[in-house]
Parts: sequence; structure tokens; C-alpha cells
Amino acid sequence: MSTTAADSYSISELAREFGITTRTIRFYEDKGLISPERRGQTRVYRPEDRVRLKLILRGKRLGFSLDESREIIDMYDPAGGNVEQLNRLLDRIDAKRQQLRQQQRDIEKMLAQLDDATARARAALKEQSD
Repeated sequence: MSTTAADSYSISELAREFGITTRTIRFYEDKGLISPERRGQTRVYRPEDRVRLKLILRGKRLGFSLDESREIIDMYDPAGGNVEQLNRLLDRIDAKRQQLRQQQRDIEKMLAQLDDATARARAALKEQSD
């Protein structure tokens, strides 16, 4: 299938649209996440590549690894209503939420330890000045 200029994008157009570098896009290509057509030395991206790139970047913002994003994106099945894909996405979101809550608890514990160390250091300094 050949794309026309009306339904294709250059690497620089996508980079500009998503606020990323062309190097980032080439990295995603190297990882097999997107597969543009080639016209000589020129990469030609289809609307499907643009959507995949958008989803990859969304997954990145949500804290998903590239492998997690690929797994979810590759499950796209409009004929099946994307039920499996959506359920997997929900599972990944729940796991990420649990991970972040654990990190939040760890940070709160560390902040309390820092507060305690600060109080002890200030008390020691006060004793030195008395």
C-alpha cells in the first residue's frame, strides 16, 4: 500500500507535532515500535504510525516501559471491541498506581527520618551554644 502526501507525515512533522526529536522517533523505529515506509532515504509515516507514536508517548507519561506500551498497543483489536487491550491497560494502570503509592510511602518515611535527623542536629547545635 502506498501512501499519498495527504495521508502521510515526515519525521520532522511528527517531531514538531509531538515536541520530540527526530532522534527519538528513530529510536522508536529501531525498537520496532513504528515502521515507516521508505522512499529512497526519506521516511514516510502513515496515520497508523502517528497514532502509535502518540500512544507510546502517552504510555511514557504514565510511566510505562516501552515493552509495556508495545504490549498494549499491539493488542489493538477493533473487531473485538478492544476488550482485552482495555483490560490489560487497566491492569497496568493499577500496577503502576500501586508502585507509585509504595514509592510515596517510602518517600514519606524518608522525609520523617530526615526531619528526625534535622531535629537531632539542631538540638546538638543548641547544646553546643548553651
